[in-house]
Amino acid sequence: MTRFSPDLLQGSNDETLPETPEEEVAASPNRAVLTIRRLFANRGAGVGLVVLILLFVFAFIGPLVTPWSFSHIDYLNLSKPPSGTHWFGTNTIGQDVFAQTARGMQKSLLIGLFVALFSTVIAGLLGSMAGYFGGWTDRIIMFVVDLMLVLPSFLIVAILSPRFRQFGWVALIVLLAVFGWMITARVVRSMTLSVKEREFVRAARYMGIGHFRIILRHILPNVASFLVVDASIAIGSAVLTEAGLSYFGFGVQSPDVSLGTLIANNQDAALTKPWLFYFSAGALVVFALASNLLGDGLRDALDPTSTAGRKGRRRRRTGVDSKPAGRVTAMTATDTPTPEKIRKAGRDR
Repeated sequence: MTRFSPDLLQGSNDETLPETPEEEVAASPNRAVLTIRRLFANRGAGVGLVVLILLFVFAFIGPLVTPWSFSHIDYLNLSKPPSGTHWFGTNTIGQDVFAQTARGMQKSLLIGLFVALFSTVIAGLLGSMAGYFGGWTDRIIMFVVDLMLVLPSFLIVAILSPRFRQFGWVALIVLLAVFGWMITARVVRSMTLSVKEREFVRAARYMGIGHFRIILRHILPNVASFLVVDASIAIGSAVLTEAGLSYFGFGVQSPDVSLGTLIANNQDAALTKPWLFYFSAGALVVFALASNLLGDGLRDALDPTSTAGRKGRRRRRTGVDSKPAGRVTAMTATDTPTPEKIRKAGRDR
């Protein structure tokens, strides 16, 4: 009987095998890491995030490092340009411009954050309810949305804000949030119409899970990426709206300050005393640009079809596959048993 060496069948024992699919899946980054990688792969988003962090540090740490309060008056330094004593100079009555700009930035950021938070929560809940329940619930919510969209929200807020002046800037937050959720709710509704037909939502309904629990645990998490992006853009929009209202005297009231009031009070000195105007106006413009850059970056980072941030993974996969492929090819060409090799091994024996 013809016999041949088993070495011809098993090849070399020291060959490096390619990575198994299980190991590749285990080595792949999770969703949070991949999102962060995609975010910083976008240079505009990275710049926007860094600028926003610096503005937050300036707004909340700046008042702690300056010896001047935003309301303190230095009678010996009236309308002075930036110096070692007053870093951004002083205004016409001797108030420190650095302290006032930091205070105004802080107030505008707080208003923008709270407005974005409340309006996003309202839009997420009402939009998901309209899309999930349908029927009369959908009709009523969409009727309210359509009705509020045709109303001049800026004019209504300008009319109502003086009537609630005793509540301070909290009333301004409520008014801006009430008139800032409608478009987002429409988008959430359309996304919910698609999500509620998926298998896991149907399975939850068949298991008898309550409707509101399904909305909170299954619907909203699947539209959360859109809500995060929308909230980041809504912050900048709310800050600009607040600045516009304060500019016309309907927003933050004296003796408190915001970026809008600082711009309104110092616009006449933009050419003669530019430090009074350009620090606050520049902070507003930079914040609006940075928030929009970050919003665009978050939209791309949370998009599951985006390929940003996967380059390292592709290089790692290529490096793992290419080296073993070459060695396996060499083994196949020289060590794979063929009929001629089997007959030759039998004759040799």
